[in-house]
Amino acid sequence: MVKKQNAVVSFTGLKDIHTTIHLTGSKSESNRALIIAALSKGMVMVKNLSDAADTVILNRILIGLTTAALEERRTVDVGHAGTAMRFLTAFLSTIPEKFKLTGSGRMQERPIGILVDALKSLGADISYEKNEGYPPLLINGGLQDTPSEVSIRGNVSSQYLSALLIIAPTLPSGLSLHILGGLTSRPYLEMTLNMLASAGIRHSWEGDTIHIAQQVHQEAILVVEPDWSAASYWYSIAALAVQADIILPNLREESLQGDSAIQQIMIPLGVSSSRSKDGIQLISAAEQPIIGVMNLKDCPDLAQTIIVCAAAKGLNLSFTGLETLKIKETNRILALQTELAKIGVTLNEDNEVYTLNCEGLNFPEKISIATYDDHRMAMAFAPLSLLIKEVEIEDYQVVEKSYPDFWKDLQQAGFTVQEL
Repeated sequence: MVKKQNAVVSFTGLKDIHTTIHLTGSKSESNRALIIAALSKGMVMVKNLSDAADTVILNRILIGLTTAALEERRTVDVGHAGTAMRFLTAFLSTIPEKFKLTGSGRMQERPIGILVDALKSLGADISYEKNEGYPPLLINGGLQDTPSEVSIRGNVSSQYLSALLIIAPTLPSGLSLHILGGLTSRPYLEMTLNMLASAGIRHSWEGDTIHIAQQVHQEAILVVEPDWSAASYWYSIAALAVQADIILPNLREESLQGDSAIQQIMIPLGVSSSRSKDGIQLISAAEQPIIGVMNLKDCPDLAQTIIVCAAAKGLNLSFTGLETLKIKETNRILALQTELAKIGVTLNEDNEVYTLNCEGLNFPEKISIATYDDHRMAMAFAPLSLLIKEVEIEDYQVVEKSYPDFWKDLQQAGFTVQEL
């Protein structure tokens, strides 16, 4: 068993941040691009892949699948990579081989039954090795003469829908995807469709139905943009610093990534974004009053960053659209409630509305933050080192999942990161 390492993060001197940070490629774009390329029969190439662990794992798995099978049933292990689990469930169903698709202990606690049921309705042969509705999955791949329609709930995970849409052009009859109920994280679905369009795949979206006909990928190069999710932590740092001037090269204001919404979300928290010649520039600005409830339905991966930042600034904000946080790497709602209590802040739930109560806010000399095997917990709480003398992050290497250079980039910006 690998021993988990902790680290203490601190910031000495004036709380001014002036730096340029080169972010890794978007994990969300990279993972979609890899599956699209794998289905394209050599027509699609990918550039500027993310170096996040999830993408590295998915890329390694896909490369490994190009070799001849040496066993009757191949074992494919995604570890902690949730996107890989969902995309590969659909992808492996199209390959005429037998697979066991598994992951870490936590991955085996994350539900996937909705996606499996949708694939089975399309003729996929998938069963559960252990618990109904959860990995590991036993997949006998090779979809033939599939029905052309499937209905799936849209308010659980947009990755289920994206997984189906990515394989749609390779299905004998294409696919009409009917979305039931509300749609969570719509920008991620639009990202998928835009990336497919870049590879020559046409679609129509009318009402709650997306249709993709059977068609052939066209020659294309998919260039992955830097990661707006990673950028969000620098917005939090800019909001908590006394003064900040941070350049994030190559980011685009008009982005496929839903998390680019951080540009508007952080304006009332005191961060102004502008286009620079190199990318995006973050500048400290005056806070503005926030009216009403902040809806994070379209960008739930920003929730931890925004909630921790707002709590640290003593803002009693309310949030909605957080339903999917309970089935992520950990129960992120419970994790936030537990760790925010360490600075005297509560996050209260009332009929799917979550409200911060910062009346007891206090900053101790030192604080230890648990990460729960969740990369975003580590990076959301690390900026508190601008307000607390020492912030200890348990299992700090968990950031490798999405932003391996996070601690190195913090050091470049003037933070001290000391491994225990």
